[in-house]
Amino acid sequence: MAKLTLYLVRHGQTYFNIYNKLQGWSNSPLTKNGIQNALDTGRKLAEVKFAAAYSSDTTRAEDTAELILAENHQSNLTKATKSSYFREQFYGSFEGDNMDAVWAKVGAPQHLTSFAEIIESFSIAEAKDMMKLADPFHDAEDQHEYWERIQKGFKLISENHNLQDGDNVLVISHGNTLLSLMELYGKGQFDLKIRPQNGSITKLELDNSKIKVLSYNQ
Repeated sequence: MAKLTLYLVRHGQTYFNIYNKLQGWSNSPLTKNGIQNALDTGRKLAEVKFAAAYSSDTTRAEDTAELILAENHQSNLTKATKSSYFREQFYGSFEGDNMDAVWAKVGAPQHLTSFAEIIESFSIAEAKDMMKLADPFHDAEDQHEYWERIQKGFKLISENHNLQDGDNVLVISHGNTLLSLMELYGKGQFDLKIRPQNGSITKLELDNSKIKVLSYNQ
């Protein structure tokens, strides 16, 4: 299988981002700033030749991908391959709720009041389990459900037989997913209390099933 460089880009700013609402499988449109985020990132990556592009099947990710690819001078791609494997964490019945209020509710049994306090005392992975427990419907993804889905996304890319050694692949990602990847693969290099910026670029090396972080939140 080919050794690939993945360019993971957080989607542009959305209305739920500025309203501080949890946005996993739910969706809201890109703001004007969000469109500009994508255009700016597209110009940064204009000379990178992408052999393939992927995104989640949410419009915020699809639109970000199209705006980035439209700025690219080296690739013939216009749209990303979309898949539910690349979605953000599912927050269950908390989708669309105020982010701070939800994390205070999730952390309450442990006397913790914020996402930052939860991951400092536990981890991002364990925060997923805590959210599933706190969700009255228990529909929120726990860490096993989440990672089982995300790994299917990496497998989808690695099994693309059109890709060759050294190819670059664009992947439009999400904030909590990038944090989760850094916790799992970042070897403690990064401050996970700082969320990746909209339009930021994170680079991974994908070699078969092995993942190495090359850079984060650039």
